[in-house]
Amino acid sequence: MLVDRARRHQMRGEFADAIILYERSLALWPTAEAHTFLGWTYSMMNRYDEAIKCCKNAIDVDPDFGNPYNDIGAYLIELKRWEEAIPWLEKATNAPRYESPQFPHLNLGRVYERLGLFKTAMACYDKAIEIDPFYRVAVWAKFNLVGRMN
Repeated sequence: MLVDRARRHQMRGEFADAIILYERSLALWPTAEAHTFLGWTYSMMNRYDEAIKCCKNAIDVDPDFGNPYNDIGAYLIELKRWEEAIPWLEKATNAPRYESPQFPHLNLGRVYERLGLFKTAMACYDKAIEIDPFYRVAVWAKFNLVGRMN
């Protein structure tokens, strides 16, 4: 399958090969997953505007798929466009189809912490931990924030 081959190239850092294979896959059968993974490849190259465009294409294909909403939020965080990330991350938290719903809660927490809204950030970290008690990144973020608040 082209997407599987593309992901293997992506994970090895062979981004040009991954892009070619994702684009071939999309030409044959456009899926939200392929658009999202293509966007992820672009993000790994710090090409965030292209990554965001791919995620918007994914949303057009399947608005229920949560990953591209979270990914757009994460890319906007990387671009330090904190407020702009919030509505995308909120949409991700409500997506009907999302295997890792703890991710957008963590990212929302990061945004709110950056904006100085510590109690809101804490609630987001708590929600991420409620969804996945073993999500170490959220646990660390929560305890780091507790330290900042004391």
